[in-house]
Amino acid sequence: MRSSTKTPAKPRGRPRAYEPEQAIAHATEAFWHAGYAATSLDALSEATGMNRPSLYAAFGDKHALYLAALDRYIAAGRAAIDAALGDDVPLPRALKRMYDSALAMYYPPDDDARGCFLIGTAVTEAKDDVEVREKLGAGLRLFDHGIEARLQRAKALGELDADADPAALAGIASAILHTLALRSRAGDSRAALRATAAAGVQLICGKAAEKGGAANRTRKRSGGS
Repeated sequence: MRSSTKTPAKPRGRPRAYEPEQAIAHATEAFWHAGYAATSLDALSEATGMNRPSLYAAFGDKHALYLAALDRYIAAGRAAIDAALGDDVPLPRALKRMYDSALAMYYPPDDDARGCFLIGTAVTEAKDDVEVREKLGAGLRLFDHGIEARLQRAKALGELDADADPAALAGIASAILHTLALRSRAGDSRAALRATAAAGVQLICGKAAEKGGAANRTRKRSGGS
């Protein structure tokens, strides 16, 4: 029986096995750099390494790709908040770590300050684009809920005053994130914004945070529950 040496026909454009997450990540960088309206299909094709037919086949149109980029960024942002706030460390340190993580993203080491992708691009488009507006609002609320969950836990542990309002404090904590995002894009230095974040942490936590954190560490060392 004669073995076949015929080469399989190549599919048109980029193979379906092309990693969509990688493509969305590269598209996010393109949108982040120039904004949604100014990012052309040619720029997206160059950024992703996919030709136009392949982009359309994989994601639909430019708008659909942008929405996918927003979804990816929002999910990554919530994961970063959970990671920063999730460990068993005192609340001030956890919040400081959250802000430092955000600033590291807003000030990439090999590029100019770029701020937050969600706020920097979606706020402009949200006025006339219902889908973008819905994703913007849902994303910001998702971040709020992640912070609020940590503040609820902090209150239960005595890191916050008994009359503290975790939902209201979460709104303040998120507002500080928004300020860092906007002012980094506006040219403020990273050092100045770290100082702003530190002042915000003190405002949110107050003296109860240090007392609560010390009490928790004492209980752990003594083996108490």
